Amino acid sequence: MKGRDIVTHCFRRGRLPAVMLLVAAAASRGGCGVVAFPVRTTSAAVKVVPVAGDVVAAPLDVTADVID
Repeated sequence: MKGRDIVTHCFRRGRLPAVMLLVAAAASRGGCGVVAFPVRTTSAAVKVVPVAGDVVAAPLDVTADVID
């Protein structure tokens, strides 16, 4: 099967819930770093601000640590 045929085959005959469950299971196993990445990126960008950067970034760092 070609790549596109595999994708459309998953949507046929009610296979979408099974595919979504598989994707959700895979994301929950190794997705913590992926979920924390935007928070860490935002924290790093905010730290560049001279005066208030560290104050604003502190809760973001704690949030990213909790996610991990």
